[in-house]
Amino acid sequence: MSNTYLTLCVILVVVLMACIALLMRSYVKMVNRNLTLRESVENLGKLNDKLRMDRHDYLNHLQVIYGLMELEEYEEMNAYLRKVYKELLKTGKAIKTSKPALNALLAAKMAEAESHGIEFLIEVKSDLKELRIEDWELCKVLSNLIDNAVRALDESEQPEKKILINVNERPDRYIFDVENNGPKIPEELQSGIFKKGFSTKKEEGHGMGLAIVSEILSANKGSICLRSNEKETVFTVEFEKGD
Repeated sequence: MSNTYLTLCVILVVVLMACIALLMRSYVKMVNRNLTLRESVENLGKLNDKLRMDRHDYLNHLQVIYGLMELEEYEEMNAYLRKVYKELLKTGKAIKTSKPALNALLAAKMAEAESHGIEFLIEVKSDLKELRIEDWELCKVLSNLIDNAVRALDESEQPEKKILINVNERPDRYIFDVENNGPKIPEELQSGIFKKGFSTKKEEGHGMGLAIVSEILSANKGSICLRSNEKETVFTVEFEKGD
């Protein structure tokens, strides 16, 4: 009888520990989701403020352009128009997907990168309407990759620093490229860069958050690969279409 009782107690303890582990995992996931959602709301607010400011500035721009035209300063007018168009194009490219949280994230990261003296380019060739991953998880993935690119360029002596975000799709998959022209990631580090706990002082900027990225992608049937040389470093994230 005592052995049976002891066995039942052990089984009960194991079941309870398993339940606690599941609850803790769910709790951590919920906390991470809430933090990312809060960040997305803040980014949406910033994007909304920027769009309001841009709208307010339209009248001022038109007045300047009209004044230059009246003065027949056509070269100055063309130069002014090019600058205004370039700024408007940046915001326009950042809000082309069907994912408001992603649009807001790209706009926020663009502003952050430019505050570091980094040119931030976006090419969007997909509206992502059929992308299955949760918006907050997609934002977590891209946010980590972009932050790492900014850190890498901050440590670089490259005179012209650039980050390019390319959002594309093929008949069978969605593709996200996060590219920067910072220093090459040494080949001996590339194979372990996605492993949990990976970090070195030299490559800390690249390694931070990549294990989290890898875990999110594994849970959503996604993949990530790295290509790095002396000219560019590119992280490519892919999600298969369909169920």
